[in-house]
Amino acid sequence: MPRTARPRRRTAPAALSCCLVLGCGSGGTPQGDDPAPPTSAPTGTGYGVVTWASSADRVGAAADGRGYRLVVRTSVGGTGLRVRLSNAFGDQPVTFGNVHAGLQRDGAALVPGSNRRLTFGGARSVTVPAGGIVYSDPMPGHVPAASKLVVSLYVPRAGGALTGHWMAMQTSYTAEGDHTAEESGANWGQRTGSWFYLDAVTVRPRPAAGAVAALGDSITDGWQSTTGLDRRWPDHLARRLRTSPVTTVEGVANAGIAGNKVLTDGPGQSALNRLSRDVLSLPGLRTVFLFQGVNDIKAEPGATAGELIDGYRTLADRVHAAGKCVVAATIAPYKGWREWDPAGEAVRQEVNTFIRSSGEFDAVTDFDRILRSPYDPERILPAFDGGDHLHPNDKGMRAMADAVDLESLDCGTR
Repeated sequence: MPRTARPRRRTAPAALSCCLVLGCGSGGTPQGDDPAPPTSAPTGTGYGVVTWASSADRVGAAADGRGYRLVVRTSVGGTGLRVRLSNAFGDQPVTFGNVHAGLQRDGAALVPGSNRRLTFGGARSVTVPAGGIVYSDPMPGHVPAASKLVVSLYVPRAGGALTGHWMAMQTSYTAEGDHTAEESGANWGQRTGSWFYLDAVTVRPRPAAGAVAALGDSITDGWQSTTGLDRRWPDHLARRLRTSPVTTVEGVANAGIAGNKVLTDGPGQSALNRLSRDVLSLPGLRTVFLFQGVNDIKAEPGATAGELIDGYRTLADRVHAAGKCVVAATIAPYKGWREWDPAGEAVRQEVNTFIRSSGEFDAVTDFDRILRSPYDPERILPAFDGGDHLHPNDKGMRAMADAVDLESLDCGTR
């Protein structure tokens, strides 16, 4: 498959206190089934390129009159910031009364002058039907890469199931009542380790920039990395991409869900069932990075190698049909985890042989080789072990990101 590598020009970001400016453009309309903008839309136009994302799931019961101050980190910088709010798992409409975006100073407090109202079709509030999503209007002004963005939501009316992302590995804040316009954190005293309703942020970056989405489980979601420091392996990948001269992929979306499987629903819908919503719908997406399968293997009963391979083939076919590339990673060792057994290890080895040699993918990253111990290749290297023999620590997460061939993320289409 042809790949291109073009040098990148970079400009110094604007001062943090003035980089977010309110805009009231058009386009903030609720969308129901099949909510994504066209995945073939030209990069850098329309909805732009995803700069942050998380995968939605059902995370409890919704409540009226709640505020959510959600902290996320951008990957690629650009203008025209939009947020995407999801009611994908709701069984009743949800109304967002006020939505603001600013920059984090410390905790729930914002950089003075940075907090700006977001609108939806020019209106301050919007109601999203059950199963739907909505994009805000774009804000003029530049948002730098690697910014700690804070999106504050007020939900006056909601009910039924609450849509969000349970394991954020990031501290956010909640409150009673509407305090979204406040830059002080005084009224945001309740902490949470989850994100609610917000599932994507997009910007319009420089021309030709695109994005990669990491489709995975708890390792991709960041378990055993340090909370609040953005040390998941996709975060380290984003840091590499920001300084790389060999690729125009700059946006990174994390589509990991702890406990997630390729084949069957459980924590989150399966990768097969959520691929369109969580990954292919993301604006500016160029490549899907598939790193998943250990939960299928260690389940009871576990998937066979043939079943898992069929699932990978289906995912690859669907990604290619959407005009995107797919990079696959080998399944990492997990001996010492309570559900490890020789039968599951045999499945892992057979699946990894398929990933390495089948030619089904546009490129392969060998996380198994990077993470395994040379003294016992069925185990993770102790220096990379987060302590449970399955999840890498900060050092292991960085080693994973360092193993990715950045040019492989910038491949063309079939």
